[in-house]
Amino acid sequence: MLMNMYWIFMIFIFLSGAWVFCSKRKHLLAGLLSLEFIVLILFFGLFNYLGLFNYELFFSMIFLTFSVCEGALGLAILVSMIRTHGNDFFQSFMVLQC
Repeated sequence: MLMNMYWIFMIFIFLSGAWVFCSKRKHLLAGLLSLEFIVLILFFGLFNYLGLFNYELFFSMIFLTFSVCEGALGLAILVSMIRTHGNDFFQSFMVLQC
């Protein structure tokens, strides 16, 4: 019973992170933070799932490495956008601009 409540809680947290990602379209930083929140919840779920069946936890380290690379790439995009446009608003960023 307690394990089912834990998985329901994990799914609720994941869906709340996805809702924040879909609703916050004004700033790039808010979107990146919600993506990192989703990745963190997926990591905890993967870690618990692999630990539940006594599998190797090496895949969770690979997942964590890829999530760190994704975070660094998002931060680099944020810094370059702030340097070129002065802020992280999506309204000030034009797709047709070179």
